[in-house]
Amino acid sequence: MVYHSTFVDDEGITKACGCPLLPLKSHIRGPAPVSDQATTDIIDEAITFFRANVFFKNFDIQSPADKLLIYLTFYINVALKRLEGCRTLAEGTKAVINLGLEDVPVPGESGFPFPGLFPLPGSKQEGDLLRNYLKQIREETSGRLLSVAYRPNGTPNKWWLAFAKRKFINTIAL
Repeated sequence: MVYHSTFVDDEGITKACGCPLLPLKSHIRGPAPVSDQATTDIIDEAITFFRANVFFKNFDIQSPADKLLIYLTFYINVALKRLEGCRTLAEGTKAVINLGLEDVPVPGESGFPFPGLFPLPGSKQEGDLLRNYLKQIREETSGRLLSVAYRPNGTPNKWWLAFAKRKFINTIAL
């Protein structure tokens, strides 16, 4: 059974292209509301559920937050692919920073991994809002992923990097 997001109540949450702009425990500037450091956010859920959810070929969407969870699971898979050849934390950090500097496509643009997951932007402002949110959430996810993909001594954690070979929902990580 697939693990779903616990953020099912989206009352009062701003949306862009159907994607909820959920609060994040982040120091990175962006459009996401700031969450309390003691609570779990969507990035914590994505990292926690990644190793279980990556095995599934289908994902039954039960809330808009599940769409964001799918996007983050795919992004974690892409990041792990980039970390696969990095033997030290310094190399991994450089690879993930370069991944974070890449353009972030939004629905309707080439390179968006799941066409149809989110509706097309209604305006340029909505598309830019989603792009900035996805950029912020990708940067924050990358930083947190490094702390689990590498041990405290800076060596790779094989129990995480082994999942780079998996294909999530039969989608190949770039």
